[in-house]
Amino acid sequence: MGSSSESSNGEWWRGAVIYQIYPRSFMDSNGDGIGDLPGITARLDHVASLGVDAVWVSPFFSSPMKDFGYDVSDYRAVDPIFGTLADFDAMLARMHALGLKLIIDQVLSHTSDRHAWFAESRSSRDNPKADWYVWADPKPDGTPPTNWLSVFGGSAWQWDSRRRQYYLHSFLAEQPDLNFHCAQVQQALLGEVRFWCERGVDGFRFDACNHQFHDALLRDNPPASLASIGEVSTVRADNPYAMQQHLYDKSQTENLAFLESLRRLLDGYGAVALGEVGDENAPPVMAQYTEFGKRLHLAYSFSLLTADHSAGHIRHQVEALDHALAPTGGWGCWAVSNHDVPRVATRWNNGGAADTRRDRLWLMLLLTLRGSASIYQGEELGLPEAEVPFELLQDPYGRAFWPEFKGRDGCRTPMTWQADLPHGGFTTGTPWLPVFGAHLPLAVDNQADDPHSMLAFSRALLRWRRTQPLLRTGRIAFFDAPEPVLWFERRQGNQSLQAVFNLGSAPVSLPLRETLVPLQGHPLSEAATFEADGERRMLTLAPYGVFLATPAEEKEKGHS
Repeated sequence: MGSSSESSNGEWWRGAVIYQIYPRSFMDSNGDGIGDLPGITARLDHVASLGVDAVWVSPFFSSPMKDFGYDVSDYRAVDPIFGTLADFDAMLARMHALGLKLIIDQVLSHTSDRHAWFAESRSSRDNPKADWYVWADPKPDGTPPTNWLSVFGGSAWQWDSRRRQYYLHSFLAEQPDLNFHCAQVQQALLGEVRFWCERGVDGFRFDACNHQFHDALLRDNPPASLASIGEVSTVRADNPYAMQQHLYDKSQTENLAFLESLRRLLDGYGAVALGEVGDENAPPVMAQYTEFGKRLHLAYSFSLLTADHSAGHIRHQVEALDHALAPTGGWGCWAVSNHDVPRVATRWNNGGAADTRRDRLWLMLLLTLRGSASIYQGEELGLPEAEVPFELLQDPYGRAFWPEFKGRDGCRTPMTWQADLPHGGFTTGTPWLPVFGAHLPLAVDNQADDPHSMLAFSRALLRWRRTQPLLRTGRIAFFDAPEPVLWFERRQGNQSLQAVFNLGSAPVSLPLRETLVPLQGHPLSEAATFEADGERRMLTLAPYGVFLATPAEEKEKGHS
C-alpha cells in the first residue's frame, strides 16, 4: 500500500485542499466583462488567505468558446480574452510566491472542431491526420455507426459531407473526439502536456479522462437498467444519455496504458495528475486509474455533486470509493460544488431559505472526509445558485434542456468582490453573465472583517485543518446512525477523531457508545451545537449541528 510512503515523502496532493477558479467569472482586469488571467493574479491574495494548498484553473486556452474553453483549438496558446502567455507566467509566479500550487485543466479526450488537427483530418480520408479523430462509415441506411449518445443530447455522431463519414463527439458536435487508438495522437498529446510541464505548472486536472478511448469494434451500448447501472448518473434523468449503459463509448481498458505513459512524463517534472472520472460505476474505474505509483495520482469524484444529500447516500458513496481504492492504494478528491452543477448552498438546502449553519456544515463535512477536497470559487462566501433568465443564458447545455434543466450558468455568474461597486467589482464593463443580486451582500469586502461571516469561518476551518494530520491522510470508518445523522471516525496510528453531523433542520438526540470528549479549537467548537449527558451518554445535536470529539479513554492515554 502506498499511502504512508507517499505522504512521508511530502506528496502535497494527498489530503490537499484545491480551490477551483473558473476564469471567465473570477475577476475581469480590462473591462470587457470576461474574467482573465491578470484578474486572477490580482485576487490571489484572497485565495492565499483561505489557507488552501493549490489552485485549479479551468481552461484558458485558445478556443471558439462553444463550451467556454473545454473546446480547445490550440493547447499551447492562451485565448486573447484571457490574456497572454506572459500573463500566465506572471500568474504562476505570483501563486508560487504565495505558496500556492497551480493545477491547470487539460482536455485531452477531444478538441475544438477549429483545431488545426481536425481541419486536416476532415479534409480527406488519406491525409497524414486522417485517423487522428474517430471516423466511421454510416450504416447501409445512412444512420450513425452506433447508438452512442452525446452527454449534451442527441447522437454522439455528426455527419461530415467532405469525408462522407460520421465523426464521434461525446459532448458538443463542435468537440470531436480524438482517436487514442492512433499512436501519433498519444505522442502529440504528451507533447502538449510537456509544454506546460516545462512552463512550471505543478499539476493537471485531466478533463473527462475516461472518455479517451472508445471501443474499436464500435459495439452498441445496451440499455440501462437498475440492476446494471450505478446509483450516481453523470447526467440528469431527463437526459437520454442516462438510458444507456456506457460500456463501449468510454472507460475502455486501453486507457490504462496511456495513463501510465502520462504518469512517466509527469514524474519527470514532479507534476501531479488529477483525473475527472465521469462514469456511472466510477469507484472501480477511479481505483484502476489511481493505482499507486502507476497512473494518476488522484481522481475527482462526482458522487457528492448530486441532488441526494441524505446521510445514507453520502455514507454509501464514501464507503464505496474507500473500499475500491484500498486494494490499489489509490486516492480520491471530493467536491460538493463545481462549474457544472448548482451551488451546494442551494442544491442541498432542503427547499428552504438560506442558512449559514447549513453552509458551514457542508464545508466542514467536505474537509473531514478521507481524500483531497476541491472548493469551488464562492463556496467560501456561501454563495447560493444564481437565477439567470433564459434570454441571458449562455450555456448550450441549458438552452438544449430548458426549462427542466436551466444549464450551468447559475453557478458560473461572476464573483462579487465589493458590494458597493457596479457588478460587485467584478468588471467595469458589462459582465458576460449578470451578477446575481443576492450575491452582493455576500461580497468579499462585506465578509472580510466580519468575524461571524462565512468567509471568516472558511479561513478558520482551513487553518485548523492544517493542524490535524489525520484529516489529511487518516483512514475513515462509519458508525450506524439514523437519518439525518452522519457519523464517522478518522484514525491514524493511535489517534482518532469522531465526527457527527446532523444534516437535518430539527434537533436530534442519539446514544453514545462511549464517553466522548469534545474537540476544542475548531471553528464550531464555541458554537452551542451539541449537549452531552455524561451519565446516559446521550448526544443532542442542534439543527445542522456538528460534533467533533475524541474518545475519553484515548484522551486519557494521550495525557499519561
